[in-house]
Amino acid sequence: MEGLAFLLIVFLSIIGFFLFMYFVPVGLWVTAIFAGVKVTIGELIGMRIRKVPPSVIVNSLITATKAGLQVTTRELETHYLAGGNVPNVIRALISAEKANISLSFKQATAIDLAGRDVFEAVQISVNPKVITTPKVAAVAADGIQLIAIARVTVRASIAQLVGGAGEDTILARVGEGIVTSIGQANTHKEVLANPDKISKLVLSRGLDAGTAFEILSIDIADVDVGANIGAKLQTDQAAADLKVAEARAEERRAMAVAMEQEMIAKAQEAKANVIQAEAEIPKAIAQAFLSGNLGIMDYYKMQNVQADTEMRQSISGSGKPGQGAGPAK
Repeated sequence: MEGLAFLLIVFLSIIGFFLFMYFVPVGLWVTAIFAGVKVTIGELIGMRIRKVPPSVIVNSLITATKAGLQVTTRELETHYLAGGNVPNVIRALISAEKANISLSFKQATAIDLAGRDVFEAVQISVNPKVITTPKVAAVAADGIQLIAIARVTVRASIAQLVGGAGEDTILARVGEGIVTSIGQANTHKEVLANPDKISKLVLSRGLDAGTAFEILSIDIADVDVGANIGAKLQTDQAAADLKVAEARAEERRAMAVAMEQEMIAKAQEAKANVIQAEAEIPKAIAQAFLSGNLGIMDYYKMQNVQADTEMRQSISGSGKPGQGAGPAK
C-alpha cells in the first residue's frame, strides 16, 4: 500500500509540474527578461486564463521592442482577442517605420481587422504593384472593334485601406475608361497610331478616387483589331430588312391568291345563275304557248333568227357553233 501511495504521489506531482509549467511559462518569462521586455508572471498566467497564447504576445512584443516600437502587452492581447493577426501587424509596423511611412498601431490594427493584409499593403506602398486588365473590347466610330490590354501600376493608400474599394473596382473603372476612349476616336487607325491617348484620357478621370490604391500609371500593353462590327450590323440590318420585305411580299401574294379564288368563285356563281336563268326559258315558252301569247310561226321565226345568229358568229370566229340558249326539243 505504501508503494502504491508513493507512485500516486509521484504521478500527481508530475501532472502538477506540467500544469504549473503550462500556466506559468517560466521559460518564456526568462526569454522576455533577457530581451529587455518587462512581462510579469501574473500577466502570463492571465493570458493562459484568457486563452491567449503567451508565446504569440511575448514574441511579438520582443520583436516590436527590438525594432523601437512602443506597444504594450494589453494592446497586443486586445487585438488578438478581437480576431487580429498580431505578428502580421508588428511586421507591418516595422516595415512602415523602415520605409518612413506614417502608420500607427491603431491604423494597422484597424486595417487588419477590416480583413486586409496590412503587411502586404505596406509592401505595395513601398514597391508598387502592377495589375493587368483582362481583354477590353471596344468599337471606334468607324465600326471597327479594337481589343486592348492595359497594365495599371498602383500603390497602396494607407489612409484609404479601411473602407476603400479594391482591385476589382480599379479594373472595372480602367476598362470603362478604355471603352470610352476608343469610342470617342473617329477611326480605329487613330487609336493604333497613338495608344497613349487612351492612357492620358483614363488617367485624367481620377479613377482611383474612393479606392484603397493610388494609380501611378496606365500603360497600354497591346491593341488588336477585332471584327468589323459596323459592317456586321449593316449586314444583319440588311438581312432583317430582306426578311421583312419577303414577309410583306408573301402577304401580298397570299392576298392576291385569295382575291383570285374569290373572283373564280364569283364567276362560278354567275355561270350558275346564267344556267339557272336559261333553264327558265323553256318554261316561259311553254307558258306563252298555253296563254296564246306565242304562236307556232313565231316560235319557228325565233329558231331561224337564233340559227342565223349562230352561223354568223361561227363565220366571224366570235363564237362556236351550237353556243346559245335554244329551247329544248
